[in-house]
Amino acid sequence: MRKGRVTLKDIAVKLNLSPSTVSRALNDHPAIGDSTKKAVKRLAEVLDYQPNPMALGLLQKKSHTIGVIVPEITSHFFSAIITGIQDVVGPTQYNIMICISNESFEEEVTLVKKLSRMRVDGILVSPASGTKSFEHFQNLQKNEIPVVVFDRDCPGLDSDKVLVDDYSGAYQAVEYLIHSGCKKIAHLGGPLNLSTTKHRMQGYLDALEKNNMPIRKEYIQHVQGFSHNDGLKPAKKLLNQTDVPDAIFAINDNIATSAMHIAKKNGLRIPEDISIVGFDDEPHSTYFSPSLSTVWQPVYSMGMLSARILLKRLKDNNVAKNFREEIFKPELVVRASSK
Repeated sequence: MRKGRVTLKDIAVKLNLSPSTVSRALNDHPAIGDSTKKAVKRLAEVLDYQPNPMALGLLQKKSHTIGVIVPEITSHFFSAIITGIQDVVGPTQYNIMICISNESFEEEVTLVKKLSRMRVDGILVSPASGTKSFEHFQNLQKNEIPVVVFDRDCPGLDSDKVLVDDYSGAYQAVEYLIHSGCKKIAHLGGPLNLSTTKHRMQGYLDALEKNNMPIRKEYIQHVQGFSHNDGLKPAKKLLNQTDVPDAIFAINDNIATSAMHIAKKNGLRIPEDISIVGFDDEPHSTYFSPSLSTVWQPVYSMGMLSARILLKRLKDNNVAKNFREEIFKPELVVRASSK
């Protein structure tokens, strides 16, 4: 027998059967006798026969592959979501293919086109911070490839969505700062076009307004990315002002730690001189000195639910109607970085 991957034809030649008979035997077709099934399966095991998923996909018009597009994979946030997806998809017949957009709209469009050409059965996506239009997702739906959007919303896109109530989380955080005695509360926001940025900023603004607190433009700065380094310059702008804020609510934990770093560098005590609250509740937040107050969101559950919704849509073969929008509620976690 030739070297390389064992095929149906190899088994067929050995047993003097047709490849179609071997295929049917391996799939327990009722037209094939038990003795033939046993012989085929025994030889397949001996030869370590592995079905060709691409060939099966062409035959069944399914790739049994789900594409997952995330902005990055280094943070606990997205790695936890992917773990949730894998834990749901793993026991099924589907495989997942993870793609990283690097927060680039152009890269995201390219990835969508590649996944479409590979005939993935569905896509789970958290849009990049640079994504402003959703035609590439709509094209997937036109080709009957269902899309589930998670974490970051695509306003106006009709699709299944799994989101977090960012507004509520931000409102809780800022109202807590107010009730703890803070009078000059600043905000380090995210990239302006993101839904998470808009919702968290609106929660910040509404909490101030409803508690008769002043809204000061100089106390609102926006970062271009979500890493620790992205937060350093905006944090300096806030904390190098003549009238220094006595609290900061940050778009995420990395940016909050940037603010902590600059505050300490400027000789400010945390939380005596300034309270700092983040968002996400990354595992390392507990180990900072002082430990970081933050807003927890159920990222693992978000990944699991996103995968379940997509699998159900694939099972029902229902691409274009009765879209679901599930919204998780976040919770404030108070630690030592705030009064």
